Amino acid sequence: MKLAVLKETAPGERRVAATPETVRKLIALGLAVAVESGAGAGADIPDAEFEAAGATTGPRAAVLDGAGLVFAIQGPEADGLPKGALLAASLNPHGARDRLEAYAKAGIDAFALEFVPRITRAQAMDILSSQANLAGYKAVIDAAHAYGRAFPMMMTAAGTVPAARVFVMGVGVAGLQAIATARRLGAVVSATDVRLATKEQILSLGGKPIFVEDEESAAAETAGGYAKEMSDAYKAKQAVLVSETIAKQDIVITTALIPGRPAPRLVSAEQVASMKAGSVIVDMSVVQGGNVEGSKADEAVVTANGVTILGFSNYPSRMASTASALFARNLLNFVQTFWDKETRALRLPEDDEIVKGAMVVKGGAIIHPALSG
Repeated sequence: MKLAVLKETAPGERRVAATPETVRKLIALGLAVAVESGAGAGADIPDAEFEAAGATTGPRAAVLDGAGLVFAIQGPEADGLPKGALLAASLNPHGARDRLEAYAKAGIDAFALEFVPRITRAQAMDILSSQANLAGYKAVIDAAHAYGRAFPMMMTAAGTVPAARVFVMGVGVAGLQAIATARRLGAVVSATDVRLATKEQILSLGGKPIFVEDEESAAAETAGGYAKEMSDAYKAKQAVLVSETIAKQDIVITTALIPGRPAPRLVSAEQVASMKAGSVIVDMSVVQGGNVEGSKADEAVVTANGVTILGFSNYPSRMASTASALFARNLLNFVQTFWDKETRALRLPEDDEIVKGAMVVKGGAIIHPALSG
């Protein structure tokens, strides 16, 4: 079976879906690997390194010719993809349905990596976790750069420098890494989430939990581990608690997302106005509408009271080399999990929990139940 690794075409996307490390292991399974020329340039991987690992490189058409498996970071256009091939990538199924329909029409089967279920067996192929982990780290680094003051408390002969106060809103993978990174830099960290189950996680990382605790928050997590949309009554109670907390912070990092829905609004303009000059807010959900009123994708917004609001549309791409290495391993683990050693081909049982969870297009139709209608 031939595997094609494509160069990304989305603006600002610097990652690549394979690395020399994973290419060697894929070839060892029995795959013939072809990488589009320049695919690794944004992640500091020249074509020569892919070739040294055993891959061929060349133009897109040659790479795709005869491919039965296609790897990409973001879903490519259907034009040029070989009929009958399996595409494995981050496909944004809820937001790019027209592209899924084009895959179906072109006879392409499509495996959406962000739909991989969060079960123990699938952890090694979970791109949401691997990429969000890096994003949470990078958000804190960006905040520290924009803040203009020291993070840790410093005792000097000229006086004491107070520690920065950081508030993380949304304690998923990105939020947990943001807490850990801010703590490592010496900040005083607090955090909140609608899911009470995250309280112990916050404490374990040295943060202070800030919670509205009621019956609704006790059932605020889906079976898949994601946060549910909360009621207006809960949001009102949360707004009061958050307002009191935000006014005391130097840095606020928001990470809240709901799959298939616009990002929930967590921080209002009034709350931003309550922060002191020089404070920084990082809205990690800006690409899905944003958690923070006034945030703009890929722009630094400075408010009238001197608060800087940052929001980047593709955090993992800002650490392209490391993000590519993790994404490529997720894809390698997907192949290894379903590789048939005897036939040297992928075998994807329709009744497998992972396959049912992530296969979105098959046999000329969109088949995932979450995308019906």
